[in-house]
Amino acid sequence: MEWTFDSAEILAGALRAGDVTSVELTDEAITRMERDDRAINAICVPDFDRARAAARDADRARARGEDRPLLGIPVTVKESYNVAGLPTTWGMPLHRDYVPAEDAVQVSRLKGAGAVVLGKTNVPLGLQDVQSFNEIYGTTNNPWDHGRTAGGSSGGSAAALASGFGALSIGSDLAGSLRTPAHFCGIYAHKPTLGLAPSRGMVPPEAPALPVDLDLAVVGPMARTARDLTLLLDVMAGPDPLTSGVAHRVTLPPARHERLRDFRVLVLTEHPLLPTGDAVRAGVDRVAEALADGGARVDRRSPLLPDLAEAALIYMQLLASGSSSEFSDARYEQLRARAAGLAVDDRSLDAARLRGTVLSHRDWIEVNHRREVHRHGWRGLFSEYDAVVCPVSPTPAFPHDHHPDPLERLIAVDGVEYPYFDQVVWAGVPTMPGLPATAVPAGRSPEGLPVGVQLIGPMSEDRTPLRLAELLEQVIGGFEVPG
Repeated sequence: MEWTFDSAEILAGALRAGDVTSVELTDEAITRMERDDRAINAICVPDFDRARAAARDADRARARGEDRPLLGIPVTVKESYNVAGLPTTWGMPLHRDYVPAEDAVQVSRLKGAGAVVLGKTNVPLGLQDVQSFNEIYGTTNNPWDHGRTAGGSSGGSAAALASGFGALSIGSDLAGSLRTPAHFCGIYAHKPTLGLAPSRGMVPPEAPALPVDLDLAVVGPMARTARDLTLLLDVMAGPDPLTSGVAHRVTLPPARHERLRDFRVLVLTEHPLLPTGDAVRAGVDRVAEALADGGARVDRRSPLLPDLAEAALIYMQLLASGSSSEFSDARYEQLRARAAGLAVDDRSLDAARLRGTVLSHRDWIEVNHRREVHRHGWRGLFSEYDAVVCPVSPTPAFPHDHHPDPLERLIAVDGVEYPYFDQVVWAGVPTMPGLPATAVPAGRSPEGLPVGVQLIGPMSEDRTPLRLAELLEQVIGGFEVPG
């Protein structure tokens, strides 16, 4: 029997029943990687010898009566996580030889739960792209169309899952880096509530693995089923043991509802600052129809929705504000002069990014206050609704574009071109206020490419969008094997 595309939940049951061993699952996954990954290039750092040893250890542990959540299940890890003994480069040639001595906290949690780590998955240079390619490891191709991107920055993980290379993976998300690859490759991903899962050890090469609280950025699970997301999130969630983990534990509340007909959902298809492509709009409408057919309350507009245009500008400023610390003084002063020359009434996304790059501390506090006002607005919305359904990105996976200056690239939405990084406005809808969001498959485009949507839930109620994802999987289907 072949187990390649089975869920982690099914594999766990088979392992408990003695229908398969971890060694068999691991060997099958490795064989598939060795056969198929030459065309996909998802696995940039294989770790097959240690994976086989871990699988043998898992089988022995099970024989002793142990049973952990992921015991014996093959998984992959995004390259940006430190794994002791493996290189962490973030795609930067300068750091191609850097090998950390200690696992990231999430890698430790995977191993503690019994997972078998097969290797690391590809990323873009510095994790700063909507594609996954770099000079060290090359380009990751979309399993549905090798001429298109698998997304970024967790593109290698998404492509690995879609190709059957392990049952689970862990990634990270600042500008849609979990959700966009999931949307492009037809899999599931969950961006947790900000701060729910610690990121220590998911750091640039040679940076100290400190237990810092990141702004906007999160780490989270990727899988081929919605239930597997919940399984892996429960392993990842909880405070860092070096900080507040000493004082408390996390117990996520249950989902607000168990039945589809009890959900109250706001559906969005249009963003005020960027059009939504026809294929993506059709995917959102497909989900909306399934919700309505299942008895859920579905609304298309609400006065409670915070202003998406203002939210996008706040998001772009906060996103850009984290980049300037590494600039030289001369470069910073050059950007500050350009920002000072912007028209006062220039409310474009490009202007927001430039202003954000040179925010003073005083100005950052003012922008952060505006974020808090939006967060409060979302609290009001979630008193009336349980989830918001909207696009992850305006288009399905686009053709590879390796122009050396990303600011010179363009994204085509139904034949009309827009600045490349404008495509992250939908990803920013839940990221700016720190809300949980689950990316789910929603069918395919006329060209046969996967299309996904994101289910945004209330703050710290991650099980609500995850449960809705499970229910939608039952009525509209989920992951399909690329063919």
